[in-house]
Amino acid sequence: MRRRNNSAPLIELEVTLKLPRHATPLSTEGVRPPARERTPRVTRLMALAVKYQGLVDSGEFRDYADIARLGYVSRARVTQIMNLSNLAPDIQEQLLFPEGSLPPERRVRHVTALVEWAEQRRSWCELVVGL
Repeated sequence: MRRRNNSAPLIELEVTLKLPRHATPLSTEGVRPPARERTPRVTRLMALAVKYQGLVDSGEFRDYADIARLGYVSRARVTQIMNLSNLAPDIQEQLLFPEGSLPPERRVRHVTALVEWAEQRRSWCELVVGL
């Protein structure tokens, strides 16, 4: 036993642990875990627009500028996201529940610029057929 600076004794302890090994599968070569399919960005943005609209409607936020400040994004970007909620309901549904590939959000913005739902549907069909 050693003492440290004439104070309490210093005790050293050595411990050896034997950890059990877990059984491994017989063969893991070439086997990959199933890949998770990633949700398209435009789908996530459409869901965000629905959520933001709910927050404004409930009074949690005064306007889209409050959301922009909270999310550290520009008001213009929040407007781009919120314009997705101006799409025809069937187009919104296709964005939220895709059954294949979707066009990028930048190309969908051209559809959101159209006011009439019939025009939006026509433009959406042209956009989706081109994929």
